[in-house]
Amino acid sequence: MDTIKQLQWRYATKKFNKNKKLSGENLNILKEAFNLTATSFGLQTIKLVVVEDEAKRVPLVKHSFNQKQVIEASHLLVICIQNDITEEDINMYYGNIKSIRDTSDAILDPYRLDLINTMKNMSIKERQQWSKNQAYIALGNLMTVCAVEGIDSCPMEGFLPKEFDDVLGLDEMNLKSVLLLPVGYRADDDMFSEFEKVRKSIDDAIIEL
Repeated sequence: MDTIKQLQWRYATKKFNKNKKLSGENLNILKEAFNLTATSFGLQTIKLVVVEDEAKRVPLVKHSFNQKQVIEASHLLVICIQNDITEEDINMYYGNIKSIRDTSDAILDPYRLDLINTMKNMSIKERQQWSKNQAYIALGNLMTVCAVEGIDSCPMEGFLPKEFDDVLGLDEMNLKSVLLLPVGYRADDDMFSEFEKVRKSIDDAIIEL
């Protein structure tokens, strides 16, 4: 598949075909892509909440400034961060490395302790911002994978996170919503799908040294 052609095909979909749904295979590709996203230290302090049930999405429309993509898309992907990053999270991460790679504690412990100290030297707000930076990496990765797979998407920051958290019960999971990505397939009458993509020239966008 021509990757550049698919990226040119991609746009922030304004109107989805409500009757066309992602297959289980396509949804699994997006889940795997999210889980394979690069994160700082590989710590993965972000989670993906997949909302398919339309009844659960109805109250979310008003909390996203009535953007219909939230309800019309096949699925709504909600990218979340943990409320905080704890020492237990770091210990579990390095335990996972040890289990999968059979790496000795003698090698892992200096890195584990250094990361614990790094996080302790941050405020909760700084740790949350650190996690939010990882969420944007995941968003970009998901959008690219969607394009390559011929899946439409629309990245969204325009919503009320606290209200989303309340409706979806994210507080009970120690999560905060930070980004939305409705995914599915464009409607035939979405006029924005026919618009020429507007970008700077390569010479203006790229500096070669």
